[in-house]
Amino acid sequence: MRIVDDKILLGIIIGAGSALFFLILFFINRLRKRRDLKQQMQLRTASRAPLSSMRSQRNDRRNARQHVVSRGLQLDQLNDSAQQAYQQRQQRRVSQYTDLQLVMDEIFIPERDAVETEDEEDESLEDRSTWIAENEDNLNAHANLVAEEEVGTGISVRVTDEEDRELMERLAREGGKSGVVQISLAWDDYNDLDMHVFCPSGERIYFNNRKSVCGGELDVDMNVRPKSKKPIENVVWTDEAPDGEYKIGVHFYRHHRKRRTKKTCQFRLRVVTYGQAKEYSGELTHGDPMSMITSFILIKPDEEE
Repeated sequence: MRIVDDKILLGIIIGAGSALFFLILFFINRLRKRRDLKQQMQLRTASRAPLSSMRSQRNDRRNARQHVVSRGLQLDQLNDSAQQAYQQRQQRRVSQYTDLQLVMDEIFIPERDAVETEDEEDESLEDRSTWIAENEDNLNAHANLVAEEEVGTGISVRVTDEEDRELMERLAREGGKSGVVQISLAWDDYNDLDMHVFCPSGERIYFNNRKSVCGGELDVDMNVRPKSKKPIENVVWTDEAPDGEYKIGVHFYRHHRKRRTKKTCQFRLRVVTYGQAKEYSGELTHGDPMSMITSFILIKPDEEE
């Protein structure tokens, strides 16, 4: 009889121990899920921070001093004769770009060069500083010719929620600011593309003029050294933007031969004005002149007719 009681007691102890074990596992799993959910929410909040700011800007549009009243024509909107006229102007830009010898040499980055050192980054910045010191006048002359163009080459596109989130994550990763006007350029290889924003004041924001007198700032400039396969650049007016015409050019500055990066580079451009976003896609080949992607005009509401 005592043996039976001992077996029953042992069974109770084993059962209680098993129950306690599974209860502990349950709470551990629950805590893990809570932790993962918290991390996901933090990432979502960080990656959506610029977009949240855009939405608040959109809610305040009625009080904004300026808003978009028109956007420039895009190449795919032109009829045949207008496209032919555009191609003639483009040929002039190609010839000028070649004559001014603005095509940069390729740089081969060996596969072992996976981690960039500070010295190598400093060398790349010094290399670009040397290049712009020797070629600034020529680059300005070319930019002035591009700025005369009234037709953009960017194709207006719709983006998925996943693409939208991915671009926002890049901005959050690099600390990109948001504002009443925000222009972001993204591409998916190690090449170095440069964004040039022509302001209503006549200024041009780019890597050698990162802040304009009219309040614009290039706060993210990537891949001078090929550090990222998911780079982004960002130009922003945080609180107030001047009225007038804005034009956005993209220049294929340098082809980095790293991990089979190609000479043809696809990019996407987001233009946000007072909470309204417009997306464009495009493609450049190394050796192409700067391309005017799109333009828009800001005007004060009391000037609108």
